Amino acid sequence: MSAGIRVCVAFAAPGAESLVDLRLPAGATVADAVAQSALIPRLGLDPAGIAFAVFGQRADPDTPLADGDRVELTRPLAAEPMQVRRQRARERPLPKAAPKRKARPPAA
Repeated sequence: MSAGIRVCVAFAAPGAESLVDLRLPAGATVADAVAQSALIPRLGLDPAGIAFAVFGQRADPDTPLADGDRVELTRPLAAEPMQVRRQRARERPLPKAAPKRKARPPAA
């Protein structure tokens, strides 16, 4: 008989951080770990706005887990990263580069 697997379910946000270590049966999924951790109701999170990752890689609720995995509850992005970069570039453009000088031929 299998002893099961150990996983950690993690959530972090400004002002809130939570880690829950669990022992689950072999073959458990991300959804099983999230449900057993009870982090979503305990922290008052909106289940519709939460996505999942395993060690930073996106995962579906039916993704099987392995011993030692860390399941992460991820929040929606506050802003699209590319839009933020573009806006910052518009607000603070780079200085114009000095004209390139032609290289002199080697002295003979």
